[in-house]
Amino acid sequence: MTTVYDFEALSIDGKPVPLNQFKGQAMLIVNTASACGFTPQFAGLEKLHETYGAKGLVVLGFPCNQFGAQDSGSNGEIAQFCQRNYGVSFAMMAKIDVNGSGAHPLYQWLCKEAPGLLGSKAIKWNFTKFLVGKDGAVLKRYAPTDTPASLAKDIEAALAA
Repeated sequence: MTTVYDFEALSIDGKPVPLNQFKGQAMLIVNTASACGFTPQFAGLEKLHETYGAKGLVVLGFPCNQFGAQDSGSNGEIAQFCQRNYGVSFAMMAKIDVNGSGAHPLYQWLCKEAPGLLGSKAIKWNFTKFLVGKDGAVLKRYAPTDTPASLAKDIEAALAA
């Protein structure tokens, strides 16, 4: 059975990040953008990281420019923006595609494991979130409109499992 731990990504500074290094931890995986109406969610994601990081939650942000070209900067520019404007200290990954033939394999898998409304496997917009349990399986998919704070109960349950 495939789990999140079978994938690897690149950090925002270009270093390989094998996701198996997070074995036994819950993960919140989010496709992000720096110029979106949902961009202020970076603050809420940082709060989740600060609140639950020491308890075993890993927050991973994946910048994506596929929705309204709302993250057109370089990885370095995106990292500076997130740090300067939202104090982001959770792991940011290199910019990827989340839909289409060039979609990152992690996102192909996430969308297959947790389809959206009406069974759609596509990501509809920035700040779609996936909660992954400590066993590496996808627990739930959240819409961009679901605020990070609204995920707290589910995160606590995942951490307690």
